[in-house]
Amino acid sequence: MTAPAPLCRLADLSDPGSTAFTVERDGERIAIMVIRRGNRVFGWVNSCPHAWVPLDIEPGQFLDLVTGSEILCANHGARFEVETGFCVLGPCKGKRLAPYPVAVREGMVVAVDSPVL
Repeated sequence: MTAPAPLCRLADLSDPGSTAFTVERDGERIAIMVIRRGNRVFGWVNSCPHAWVPLDIEPGQFLDLVTGSEILCANHGARFEVETGFCVLGPCKGKRLAPYPVAVREGMVVAVDSPVL
């Protein structure tokens, strides 16, 4: 098991807010998103379960622009719950985003068991 890889300071993420990173797991490069809600963070693989394309509205921007309460797929308009990754609207309704393990440790957002590239 490797030490958690630091991604960014929690204070550097807006609340609510989102950002993107590329990490490595088992020799594979993975694009992920990190979403902040208060002192909690949620990590998801940046890939829509409908067409396997990135969800970013703009680089690192994943939350709907009106309320910031849901993850929005810029390609198909699908909407996902931040906490569960569950799709509540769109062509992949009923499916989920793939989770990616992140945590807050000593004020830092870290990728658990993955080096950052």
